[in-house]
Amino acid sequence: MSNVQTANRSIRIGLIGAGIQSSRTPRLHEAEAHAAGLSCVYQLIDMDLLGVGVEALPRLLETAQEEGFAGLNITHPCKQAIIPLLDELSDDAATVGAVNTVVFAEGKRIGHNTDGRGFAENFNRGMNGVAVDRVVLLGAGGAGSAIAHTAPSLGIKRLAIYDCDSSRALSLSQQVTDRFGAGRAVFVTEDLKAEMAEADGLIQATPVGMLSHPGLPLPIKWLRPTQWVAEIVYFPLETELLRQARALGCCTLDGGGMAVFQAVEAFRLFTGITADHERMLHHFARM
Repeated sequence: MSNVQTANRSIRIGLIGAGIQSSRTPRLHEAEAHAAGLSCVYQLIDMDLLGVGVEALPRLLETAQEEGFAGLNITHPCKQAIIPLLDELSDDAATVGAVNTVVFAEGKRIGHNTDGRGFAENFNRGMNGVAVDRVVLLGAGGAGSAIAHTAPSLGIKRLAIYDCDSSRALSLSQQVTDRFGAGRAVFVTEDLKAEMAEADGLIQATPVGMLSHPGLPLPIKWLRPTQWVAEIVYFPLETELLRQARALGCCTLDGGGMAVFQAVEAFRLFTGITADHERMLHHFARM
């Protein structure tokens, strides 16, 4: 697939999700493609504008494949719902149980997950040296799952996972402990406040804070100035959580870097070309 797309010097990509009109991903991919000598058209497939939900995924996926898309990025609320519609999964996607990138190749739909790698690169750059003994993760969905499986590589010794669907948090914590050992992850039910009181930092991996989901994911009074807060939401770049946490004195990390670094790997999967991550970071900052 990548050789054909590169030879044609043209590529068509899309993003499927809900409430995605503010996404910077289209311009990010199109700018990098232009710099690499490709013509790229990146299309938003916004389920909110279409008035549909995840039940429309089979039709949306089939249409994109028939129209010659090289692939699709996948975001909330489709990262897990799309898995049964795919032919193959990469090792990362299979381990995480979520997909954020689908490549169409030789008539097949191949699912990948670049979220974990994107978060890790952003965290290592922006949070170097922070305490990571005990960390709370909000959200056990697609992005949260990818981050949970990446957490041990960041030095996080104990990850407390909270989700409004407690069964999902339980399942994810079991997956992490099965893979990395007992005690590496626990699920939180009603004692989130107590977990926050003992935590070194907080990873926010829910849609709360997006323009389409405004608000705070937890009471700001549960934070202490000595804690750090890492966000995955990037539109807006400064969520209400980050704004208030920064005012409190917390070290904060926005989701912009994760958006860029997951896109770097997705670009390679779509085109077969290694993206210039510094150029993509610079372009994202200009946007």
